[in-house]
Amino acid sequence: MTVAVILQQKGSAVITTGPGTILSAVAELLATHRIGAVLVVGQNGRLEGIISERDIVRAIGQQGAEALKRPVADFMTAQVVTCGRDDSIAYLMQKMTQGKFRHVPVLEDGKVVGIVSIGDVVKERIAAAEAETEAMRTYITTA
Repeated sequence: MTVAVILQQKGSAVITTGPGTILSAVAELLATHRIGAVLVVGQNGRLEGIISERDIVRAIGQQGAEALKRPVADFMTAQVVTCGRDDSIAYLMQKMTQGKFRHVPVLEDGKVVGIVSIGDVVKERIAAAEAETEAMRTYITTA
């Protein structure tokens, strides 16, 4: 099973912001869209970073409420682990577990084409396990 399967089911809509957006506006985006991370893209549409709820909490914890007035570029993760549509879900789970992050942008030819969260991966793995269980039940009862 690949990342393409997840994107096919959830869609490829991605919420983005620019590196100059202030942190409070990013927090508002997260709340409005009920998401855990926002991709930071430059004017050329290229991925420059990612900012998550955890990053915002860390920024406030370290710098207080003044952090909310600063640009997202000051707090985003600039070295973003990405994946492609053809990457396996097992590979993606391994990367997320090793890196201790919950969101992975999907790139194609250097452009963002989607984002996958750990919730998306878990949902897909559960659906696959349930389908396999049902197939086994059907096989056993018809054999």
